[in-house]
Amino acid sequence: MSGCLDNINCEDCCSRVTCGITESDWFSERRNVVSSVLAGSLFAVGWWIAIDVGAVYSGDMSKAYWACGVFGTIGLIMINSVSNSQLRGDAYMPGALGTSGTRIWMVIGFLCSFGALIGACFILFGEYVYKDKHPKYPGTGFFMQNLLIFMASIIFKFGRIEDSY
Repeated sequence: MSGCLDNINCEDCCSRVTCGITESDWFSERRNVVSSVLAGSLFAVGWWIAIDVGAVYSGDMSKAYWACGVFGTIGLIMINSVSNSQLRGDAYMPGALGTSGTRIWMVIGFLCSFGALIGACFILFGEYVYKDKHPKYPGTGFFMQNLLIFMASIIFKFGRIEDSY
């Protein structure tokens, strides 16, 4: 997917002002690497928090709380297994179901991710905040896990660019 600011030409509006942004900018050269490392780090920290909650408070929580992180991870895999060119319909090989199937797959991936995040909100607020259950760290930990996994999937999908070779 192209960004909304890709077609802006800076020379037309500010010919005497230098932007300082060039094609050889450090971040533009390493955008894929930075996005991948950041997304991987967020994903790892999210699961690290969940494993910490499971190790410390294993008797105080339900085993079903792990399902949110699993569905968030499945959503991350589904969202990022589709290239942007397949979503646009520009792919050389469109796949078995074509562009429509790719878009349906992407929507199901986002539904898994949003469902995991909403489930983690219910765990935090419905089970720990509303019922005034102490300690609140297990609810906060599972919410942070799913929030970090969701942020990782968004950064990994939309932070990278595809080079056309």
